[in-house]
Amino acid sequence: MATVRDVAAYILHEYNVMTTMKMQKLTFYSQAESLANRQIPLFTEDFRAWRNGPVCVELFNLHKGRFLIEPKDLPYREGSLSDEERTVVKRVCESLSKFSGNQLSDRTHSESPWKDARGELRPDEPCATVIEKSVIQQYYMKHPVVQLT
Repeated sequence: MATVRDVAAYILHEYNVMTTMKMQKLTFYSQAESLANRQIPLFTEDFRAWRNGPVCVELFNLHKGRFLIEPKDLPYREGSLSDEERTVVKRVCESLSKFSGNQLSDRTHSESPWKDARGELRPDEPCATVIEKSVIQQYYMKHPVVQLT
């Protein structure tokens, strides 16, 4: 199984420099797409319901203190993702990479996995609650990440 680092590195490899927020959200939506359509996670790491939307702490630790991240900062290792895993990530990125990190963050704020994990917290309050994979799967099976046209 791939790691969150592998998925993020592949996103950077394919889509180049971006904000760390955007990379986090594209990684989250890639996980959601895999859970909803393949019924298996892309990676084992979890996302937490932080103020700016879902954040994977392990990935955050790789880019902490940066606003932008480049492919050289997180090099992609050939073979770290299967063809099927790359297809999932590409499908998500082809649909969502046109949006900014803030736009993707706003989208996650309107969706129940993040909102429910935060409960009654104010928007400015910190939160470390894990967004359970089963919750992500159930929600995105009913509300597809990628809207087919």
